[in-house]
Amino acid sequence: MQVIEKLTPVCFYHIYNRGINGENLFKEKKNYAHFLTRLEKYILPVAEIYAYCLLKNHFHLLVRIRENHQLDASKQFAHCFNSYTQGINKLYKRTGGLFQTPFKRKEVTTENYITWLIWYIHANPEKHGLTSDFREWEWSSYYKIISDEKSMIEKQLTLEMLGNKEEFIAFHLQNKQFYQELTLEE
Repeated sequence: MQVIEKLTPVCFYHIYNRGINGENLFKEKKNYAHFLTRLEKYILPVAEIYAYCLLKNHFHLLVRIRENHQLDASKQFAHCFNSYTQGINKLYKRTGGLFQTPFKRKEVTTENYITWLIWYIHANPEKHGLTSDFREWEWSSYYKIISDEKSMIEKQLTLEMLGNKEEFIAFHLQNKQFYQELTLEE
């Protein structure tokens, strides 16, 4: 039996998961929006969200577990995914699980890894060929972080990790160019 590590307060985590057997988690726009409402309902009480990206068959989150909460953070993630699955099952007349279990979690322990992970999460749609420019992907926190729109993202803290808004944008562009150069060499 696999031992699942509990999510520890005050720690950063890369949370990610995908559909069972590669099944798409998000079939149409309203599914992405519904998933975000589930994050807001179940995850914000136990974690701060610093970055996210929703793709057709998987997602990535960078979160920091809150220090003072009365709920089990791991169970809240499970509730979030179960709630989303129930909605999808009802909408598309399907049954059974949607997400692989257990959901993947990796503790992030250094500032360098956190900043790299923010870029990696945002760059995912381009990496998977869903867009030619990750900055245009609607279901990522990139635009939410640089805009003045109200958002569930800890945008000020995310920007401060990279300096400020201008440095955040420059960091993403610099890594985008580096990634493109690596891809051309392959």
